[in-house]
Amino acid sequence: MTTATGKKSSSSSQPRDGGRPSDQLDDQRLLELLYDMMLIRRFEERTMQSYMQQKIGGFCHIYTGQEAVAVGSIAALRPDDPVITAYRDHGHALARGMHPRYCMAEMFGKITGCAKGKGGSMHMFDRPNEMYGGHAIVGGQCPLGVGIAFAIQYQKLDRVCLCYLGDGALNQGAFHEAMNLAAIWKLPIVFALENNMYSMGTHIERGTSAAHDLSVKAAAYDMRYAECDGMDMCEVYDCFVDQVARTRPDEGDPDNSEGPVLINVVTYRYQGHSMSDPQKYRTREEVGEKQNEDPITTLSRQLMDQQRATQEQLNELDAEAKKAVLEAVKFAGDSPEPELDELYTDVYLEPYPPYRKGDLPQMVEEAEDRARDGDGRQKQD
Repeated sequence: MTTATGKKSSSSSQPRDGGRPSDQLDDQRLLELLYDMMLIRRFEERTMQSYMQQKIGGFCHIYTGQEAVAVGSIAALRPDDPVITAYRDHGHALARGMHPRYCMAEMFGKITGCAKGKGGSMHMFDRPNEMYGGHAIVGGQCPLGVGIAFAIQYQKLDRVCLCYLGDGALNQGAFHEAMNLAAIWKLPIVFALENNMYSMGTHIERGTSAAHDLSVKAAAYDMRYAECDGMDMCEVYDCFVDQVARTRPDEGDPDNSEGPVLINVVTYRYQGHSMSDPQKYRTREEVGEKQNEDPITTLSRQLMDQQRATQEQLNELDAEAKKAVLEAVKFAGDSPEPELDELYTDVYLEPYPPYRKGDLPQMVEEAEDRARDGDGRQKQD
C-alpha cells in the first residue's frame, strides 16, 4: 500500500498498536463482507438486465469492479457515521445496509422504493442507515458532505462523515471549495476518491493535472493524504480503519481530531460510465487485463489460501446473493406505481396547497418499527 500526506509527513494504513486491522476480522465477518461484494455484483447484473428490458429508465451507472471500495470503507465505519456519494450509488446503498428490494424498487420507479420511486438510480437515500445519497451533479455531494461534517462538529459528536467522489470531481470547483472549508475548519470528514481512471470517457491522465501524484491535491489544502488498492477489500479496510480513527473527534471535544483526509482509492469499473456508454475510449484487452484483478476473486482466493473458507461456502454465499437479488427484482416488479398525487408530496418542508406532506417510504416505516422493537438495522430475509 502506498501512502503519503499533503503535509509531507508519513501516514500509515496500519493501526497504531501494530498489525493489520483486517487480520483482526474473524472468518464470519470476512465472509459477510465477501457476501456484500457478491450481492452488489449480482444486483448490478440484474440491474443491467432490467434496464435493457426497459424496466429501469433514465441514467443508470453500474458499480461492477468497484465493490471492494464501498464494502471495505463502509466496514471501517460505525453505524451512526453518515455516508454521502455521487450517482454510481447502488453499491454504497447495499453496503450500508439498504435491503436490495427497496433499492431495486427505487430504480423501477415504484412506490416501495427507498425514495418512493422519485429518485431513481442516482438518488439512493437511506436515513435509518445514515446514507444521504446519491447525487447526480459531479462533485455536488462534496459541499453537502462538508455541511454534514460541520453539523457533527457543531454538535460536538464523535462521528465521521464519509464522502465519496469520482476522479472527474477533482476538476470541479465545488470539490476545491469543500476541501478548503474542511481544512480550514478541521472538519471530521474523509474524502474517498474512487479513482477508476476514467471521467466518463476521458482517462485521468488526459483530463486531470498532476494525475501521476494526486497527493498535491491534498497538499494544496494542508490536508492528509493516503492511497490504497481499491481492488483489494482488505487493503481498503486497513486504510480506512486507520484514517477514520485519525479523523474521528472525541465526543464533546471536536478539536481532538487530526482533521480531514483525502484517500485515493485506485480501482476500475468493468462496465461503461453508464448503460448508454459504447466504451470506445478503451480496449477490450485493457478491461480483460483488469478483470484479472477482480476484487471478489481476490478476497475469495485469500480466504481459501488461508484456509478460512471452503469453495462450498463461497458457492453457498453466491447462491444466496443471487436468490436475494431475484427476490428484489420480483418485489420491484410486483410493486405498484406511485399515485399521481405523489407529485405534490414531500416537495416543501412546510407545504401549502396543493402540496402536502407525504407518507414515509415503506423502508423507513419498517426501520422505525424495528427501532421501537430494539433492532434498527434492515434485515435481508
